[in-house]
Amino acid sequence: MKLNILFEDSHILVCEKPSGVPSQSSRTGTPDMESLLKNYLFEKDPGKGEPYLAMIHRLDQPVQGVMVFGKTPFAAKELSRQVNDGTMKKFYIAVTCGKMPSDEGVLTDYLIKNGRENTSSVASKNALGAKKAELRYKVLERHEEGVNLVEIELITGRHHQIRVQMANAGTPLWGDTKYNKEFAAKEGWSQISLCAFRLTFNHPKTKASMTFSTQPEGPGFERLT
Repeated sequence: MKLNILFEDSHILVCEKPSGVPSQSSRTGTPDMESLLKNYLFEKDPGKGEPYLAMIHRLDQPVQGVMVFGKTPFAAKELSRQVNDGTMKKFYIAVTCGKMPSDEGVLTDYLIKNGRENTSSVASKNALGAKKAELRYKVLERHEEGVNLVEIELITGRHHQIRVQMANAGTPLWGDTKYNKEFAAKEGWSQISLCAFRLTFNHPKTKASMTFSTQPEGPGFERLT
């Protein structure tokens, strides 16, 4: 698979993850971004041995978009700090089904992860294991056939957060076989119309503000063009 490297220096590597490729090694045996990038780094300079590469954030396997990796422990620590304190900004484009509650707003829920089924669900604030999930959304386009093009900013980063929160709001993502009843009956893998299209953070060494973006692709997005 050809890698789309958006930026690389001695501290970080920014790339685009295609839909269908896991962020990390999975039980399916499908080549994952972490392994592919480590192989890429090793082939560039095999004399250095196994390269260091730290995953800073993940994207679900069906989701495409921009990811950043740390190439040194220092860079990994600084980027992880930005994830935790909100300095790193993650923006998504999604195609949703149903009527959006308003043109823009904030969704706040509490989610519980089911590791056995690899799903998450909305729960009460006081439920055991519940974690706060918050996102900000803005409707970019509304279409007569009941689908919407929506920009989403993640304020927190929870398991399947956008997919679960949008489904709970009555506007599940196009193509989502886990949380959209329209697609749940379909067998096999389906591309979700969700793209991490813009990522902003400060360079861990120089502190310069950096922004990287990509264009969403796939069946859900193409039907709106």
